[in-house]
Amino acid sequence: MAGATRYRAPPADGLAIVALDDLTAVFHRASGITHLIAPTTLDLLDALGGRWLTLDAVEQTFELVEGGRTALLETLDALTVAGLIERA
Repeated sequence: MAGATRYRAPPADGLAIVALDDLTAVFHRASGITHLIAPTTLDLLDALGGRWLTLDAVEQTFELVEGGRTALLETLDALTVAGLIERA
């Protein structure tokens, strides 16, 4: 799939993660910013940790939640804007 958009999260050592009741605090060491995310988003960061994946590969690796591919793409876009993942 030449030219397909790919996504990558930092390796696990690039994040400090602390579980809070219904949310998870993720400190992104490179930016110095702490983000509050849902548990399913943490699973997505784990799936993308340190490796580039296309949207199709993310779908195969990550269990889709309500909203399917559209919701997954929106989540990836939001994580990119927040600086927690890269898009290439």
